[in-house]
This record gives sequence, C-alpha cells and structure tokens, in this order.
Amino acid sequence: MVAPKKKNKTIAKKKSPNNKVTSVSKNSNPITPFLMFNANLEEVTKFYASVFKQCKIISVNPMQAEFELNGQRFSAYNGGPEFKFSWGVSFMIHVETQKEVDHYWNALSAGGKELMCGWLEDKFGMVWQITPNLLLELISHKDPIKREKATQAMLKMRKIEINVLKEAIK
Repeated sequence: MVAPKKKNKTIAKKKSPNNKVTSVSKNSNPITPFLMFNANLEEVTKFYASVFKQCKIISVNPMQAEFELNGQRFSAYNGGPEFKFSWGVSFMIHVETQKEVDHYWNALSAGGKELMCGWLEDKFGMVWQITPNLLLELISHKDPIKREKATQAMLKMRKIEINVLKEAIK
C-alpha cells in the first residue's frame, strides 16, 4: 500500500523570468543563511534583538538558534573558535535616513570595529554594511561624473554620511 502524497500548501504564486508560474511553499525560505558563531547564541540573539526593531527569535539555546532580522531568516550554530567570519560575506542593511545609518552603525559597531565604506564588524565578528539607498543610487548613476564623485566621497568614509554624499555630487 502506498501512502498518500502530502499536499504542499502554497501562499503565493510567482512568475519566473520565463513566465512560468511557480508555487512558493508556506514554510519555505529559498535560501537561509547558516551562520557559525564562536559564541553563546542566547547572547547573540539577545544582542541582535536589541539592535533590530523587527527581530523574531524562533528558537534559541546556547548552541543553536533560528531568528529573523528585518524579515530575513537566519540559522545559527555555536561552532567554536575555528569558525570566523570575513569580509567575503557580509549582510547589507538598506536604510533611507541618516538617523537609521547612525542607529545601526552605533549599535552594531559597539564592541566591534569600524571598517571602510559603510562596513563594520560587530562584537561577534559578523560583517555588516550599513547602506543608504541614496549611496546605491549615486554610485550607479547614469551621469559618470556624479557616479565618480559619489564613489570618491564614499571611499573616504567609514560610516556613510548622507549629507557628505549630497554635497559631493553638486
């Protein structure tokens, strides 16, 4: 006797680039970052909950955690000292205002270190980019002069200053 197939609940149907309609499962995340920390994950999630207004702790104990930050789901494990984060993988936080830049920059860099061009390393070694949407618009601007001026201004900064970017392209 063959067991009946389980029905996959769907919450959305999306059109892919080739115009095929595909189903998205209710409980699926197509890609979930899996992070190997060298830290107690209860401490890690408590820290991120203090930084991100939209933080949801799904499950946590000292060794494993599942959480969401601003809607992005993460899985994490306390893997020990042999696991280290690098600039090779970072998480970009898109913001609109200088107040948002300052909030994330100050909170995430506390106990960590400031890097260049809007990048920082938090106290757990995770690398973040605090990126105003205006910066992305300017460094990809159709006017090559504005694009270059914005890029040069960014290269001189640690924390991105929106007013400095605006002044640079005048």
